[in-house]
Amino acid sequence: MGTERLKQTLRQDVQGMHAYAIQPSAGFIKLDAMENPFVLPPELQHALGERLGRAAINRYPAQRVADLAAALTAHVQLPAGQRLMLGNGSDELIDLLAVACDVPGATILAPVPGFVMYAMSAQLRGLNFVGVTLTADFQLDEAAMLAAIEQHRPAITYIAYPNNPTANLFDDAVIEKIVAAIGKQNGLVVFDEAYQPFSARTWLPRLGAHDHVLVLRTLSKFGLAGVRLGYLCGPTALIDEIDKVRPPYNVSVLNAEAGLFALEHAGEYARQAALLKEERTRLMAALSDVPGVQVFPSEANMVLVRVPDSKRTFEGMKQRGVLVKHVAGLHPLLQNCLRLTVGAPEENIVMIRALKESL
Repeated sequence: MGTERLKQTLRQDVQGMHAYAIQPSAGFIKLDAMENPFVLPPELQHALGERLGRAAINRYPAQRVADLAAALTAHVQLPAGQRLMLGNGSDELIDLLAVACDVPGATILAPVPGFVMYAMSAQLRGLNFVGVTLTADFQLDEAAMLAAIEQHRPAITYIAYPNNPTANLFDDAVIEKIVAAIGKQNGLVVFDEAYQPFSARTWLPRLGAHDHVLVLRTLSKFGLAGVRLGYLCGPTALIDEIDKVRPPYNVSVLNAEAGLFALEHAGEYARQAALLKEERTRLMAALSDVPGVQVFPSEANMVLVRVPDSKRTFEGMKQRGVLVKHVAGLHPLLQNCLRLTVGAPEENIVMIRALKESL
């Protein structure tokens, strides 16, 4: 397509932005994207294959998607008066929230560094984005958050719980003040619990205490990153409104069937999550003993570390066949930081050795 045509037909801000970066991973031990490293046991693979083969791919997926929503509602023990809606991953739900809340002059607010899709969805949907910098130890800056809420009156405030890429949970006492302040401004608070299977705390049982709080989750970290399923929970009347902007068949029948299958075998995924939490503890302990490596607290399936020269260490690990995420350029607070996904035991052994050799 000609350069002039591109200039005239595509939005200027889109032409100037960077696409979401996905690193080529073929041939590497892939520890850059917080994926569950475990595949299903062969007998479950066979059972899933047969089940997907029976799916009615000649029909629109309405009924099976409704079945999945009902199964998830039961699985997460959604409080009374709440409902959930499904998305093609939580990324789509972040976008749909921006669509639903795109009133003139609306703002989305979130702590930074945080998940990049909050700002990207705001930009693409024409909302303002305000990022409030965390403290040096990656906690919420209470005064700065409350001042920004007062000044900008955000339509949506995201609290990643735990946060990405820092992996920590924020202080609940500060969060409570933020929730109250947003309530007074008639905005929404969205707790993004993408890493809930690995976290010590969840906000979901507290849904219903406030009529302006939503909880966003994904099945990606549950172990279904390739299936693309997210869900948004909140007061029924509120979800009913947001659901109006959802494409009618946004979740495929194959995704829904795979999701139902996973919930029926939730014990296997719980076993995998428990193993990953044990590996996280071992990984953090091993890295804490390495001179020059600072390890930050984690409630997710990732560990943030600071090294003397992150570029050198990242490239050295890559040369040794281990792919992690170099996050130093995302925000000044992340200077010389790498984000390591917690892998299978044998992967973590190789990662630790590669990191030590690459310092």
